[in-house]
Amino acid sequence: MNHDSYPDSYIRGILNTVKTIAMVGISPKDNRPSYFAFKYLLERGYRMIPVNPGQTGKDILGQKVYAKLADIPEPVDMVDIFRASQFALPIVQEALTLTPKPQAIWMQLTVRNDEAARLAEAAGLKVVMNRCPKIEYGRLSSEISWMGVNSRTLTSKKAQLMGKGVQRMSLNRTTMSGGATDATDRAQRDEEGGH
Repeated sequence: MNHDSYPDSYIRGILNTVKTIAMVGISPKDNRPSYFAFKYLLERGYRMIPVNPGQTGKDILGQKVYAKLADIPEPVDMVDIFRASQFALPIVQEALTLTPKPQAIWMQLTVRNDEAARLAEAAGLKVVMNRCPKIEYGRLSSEISWMGVNSRTLTSKKAQLMGKGVQRMSLNRTTMSGGATDATDRAQRDEEGGH
């Protein structure tokens, strides 16, 4: 896998299939990027599990904090690493001891460890480095365009309402790269069919 650039379909596939995300390195401080990303993903329906040894037993956004991945009493689909690059390898090594293993390892913006990525991929896991799932989710759902970024994607579909008044957007269409939406697919079929 080329970790300098990811196809939208690869990112979308991960975000559409994972349900439980363990965030390693989350801060309890509400002005930190990890806290904001955790809150955003939690509000969009993901089961978020905070991992921070300095906060063990406490709650962050109503979720019990664990000291390490091995302490989490349920399967984890994705490990989101919010630690410096040099800490990624031991986190991936621990993740690979979990049963069942997670489906994906996600390293946050500025976090890249090619050795950790190779190890995870050799064990059959998908890997994303130097990306933020919050930003990718917003971009692929066109939600980020609400904040003034033109995604070049228009839809009249109402988003499905999730808990706490936040709408979870569909990630089932190609965006940003000039790809197709359901509407363009229908228009193309109509054009080809002579309608």
